[in-house]
Amino acid sequence: MSDKVRPTKLKFKGEKTKKKRKREDSEEGGSSRRRRKDEDEESADSWVLPEQPNDIRGPTYILHPSDPSPICITYDSTRGRVVLHSVDKDKTEDGTQPASVLDRTPTEVSQVWVTTRVAGSPTINLRTGTGEGKFLSCDKHGLVSADREARGPQEEWTPVVFPDGMVAFQNVYEKYLSVDEVAGGAIALRGDSEEVGFRERFWVKIQNKYKKEAHDEERKRKEGMSTDANIDEASTNKLYQAWGAGRTIVSAEDKKLKKAKKEGHLAEALLDRRAKLKSDRFC
Repeated sequence: MSDKVRPTKLKFKGEKTKKKRKREDSEEGGSSRRRRKDEDEESADSWVLPEQPNDIRGPTYILHPSDPSPICITYDSTRGRVVLHSVDKDKTEDGTQPASVLDRTPTEVSQVWVTTRVAGSPTINLRTGTGEGKFLSCDKHGLVSADREARGPQEEWTPVVFPDGMVAFQNVYEKYLSVDEVAGGAIALRGDSEEVGFRERFWVKIQNKYKKEAHDEERKRKEGMSTDANIDEASTNKLYQAWGAGRTIVSAEDKKLKKAKKEGHLAEALLDRRAKLKSDRFC
């Protein structure tokens, strides 16, 4: 009788036996890379502060460090109006201290605005994240509302990012968005401040993936500018140079330019050279 213990796991006919093997260092490295990738994907939705005006895009959370309670700009879709919501009302039930202003994140969809901009424009549009999507606007009297479905000059805002990370919003009338106390002690948004002070400075939070997107676009733009600057002058002159009997003359070899530089009228010589290089067939 054999002392060999039979395996208790079910095995089908023709099934190959899988051998157990120890985890190799490469597998551990791969798992750590996957773990880092997952962390990066999770951090893409984290809320961060913008470093420059172009960073402000996508979902946007706008806070004001009012005293005694910070407030955020909220849209009440039921009443169709802009409301300043005290974030201290969002205290946890266990009685713990609320997070600091910089650690705050939106707790409701109504607290999130969607920032859009026309490519290449310094101005932005702030659209509500709930309801039918109304744009934040300001009229010439400084009245702020969010009841327009189309965007025009009154719906355009120019963000100004300060060194401390706070942001001011300038409207088309060159006035600034501010938090103001109105009749009855209530707090409302106004758009008629001529200078930037405490009431006109807001903490703005955006999602990290949109900030990275803005930085990538800026990097590509700079790379494109550097590429355009490195133009092959000799090849360009072969197309457009209308003199020299087919012999291309680059600026570094032009004796007239060297002489003009010594005599102090290089700018005029460059203009003359540019006009001379042009061919009539390309005009």
